[in-house]
Amino acid sequence: MGADSAALPAFRPAWWAPTGLLQTLAGPRPGSPAPAWRSETWPTPDDDEVRVHFIDVPRPDAPIVLLLHGLEGSRDSAYVAAAANHAAARGWRFCALEFRTCSGVLNRARRTYHSGETTDTAMVAERLRSRFPAASLFAIGFSLGANVLLKWLGECGDRSPIRAAAAISAPFDLAVCSRQCDTRYGGAIARRFLRTLIPKAIAKAAQFPDSYDADAVRRCRTFRAFDDLVTAPTHGFADADDYYRTQSCGQFLRAIRRPTLTITALDDPLGQPSAVPRDVLRESNHLHPLISRRGGHVAFLSGGTPWRPRRWAENVALQFFARQIGGT
Repeated sequence: MGADSAALPAFRPAWWAPTGLLQTLAGPRPGSPAPAWRSETWPTPDDDEVRVHFIDVPRPDAPIVLLLHGLEGSRDSAYVAAAANHAAARGWRFCALEFRTCSGVLNRARRTYHSGETTDTAMVAERLRSRFPAASLFAIGFSLGANVLLKWLGECGDRSPIRAAAAISAPFDLAVCSRQCDTRYGGAIARRFLRTLIPKAIAKAAQFPDSYDADAVRRCRTFRAFDDLVTAPTHGFADADDYYRTQSCGQFLRAIRRPTLTITALDDPLGQPSAVPRDVLRESNHLHPLISRRGGHVAFLSGGTPWRPRRWAENVALQFFARQIGGT
């Protein structure tokens, strides 16, 4: 464990959510609302666009936190509001990137987003660096966004435009994550996400009729089937296995060259303890792992009530960022 992560507070679950399942089920429940957003639409090089949402501060040199949300998340996700509030409390600028199709609007291009798509993240980060050249840029990712973030950091290596990063509940091995979602609790996890993924894919098939068989998509009940039918052909992969193998962030960890906090719960229902690359995380001089026995998936609820939980990971991530610039 890196010195920076060793000094951070340990996670203790709320008494009313002692297990990973209970943590995960309560995780989406909102806490304090986010401050008021200011939204911009940014064009992309492939004649599409993404939405970015800001919480502004007067100082042009104030640190910036760029957030990457999870699968089918958005600026309205509970963890986004939590991270935004912690950034605002420090007087830092906050920017949430919504991946294509996640802002409530079907995007123009054939492709959408996936666990390893990093070009939009790279574009937004570079534009933030250009707009605020005197500011330290940090990035935080959750679940799918954590996979995107870690993969992108590995791709960048020494060229990364950010100062430090935090990845929460990263699926280090996408094949394991997909299998867990498809099989645990009778496949309920996969079906929950497919409720929104399938209508988007059907709408995309109407937009691009040669994309894939919309009737077959309607019958999907597992991530693997959906990724075989939709994700892989849309984004240039041979099949789901090729997608999982090439886009999992675990293989990119050794190339990361920025201080990066990883927060992982061993009771995460979407993962397996054996899939956590402990040796790689601990051997790197740049990776700072926090591996907790409890916490669930994108939850880490440490108090409050089941109806208004208090979150732990977002605050810890901001503490980690502050230490990179000499703060607390």
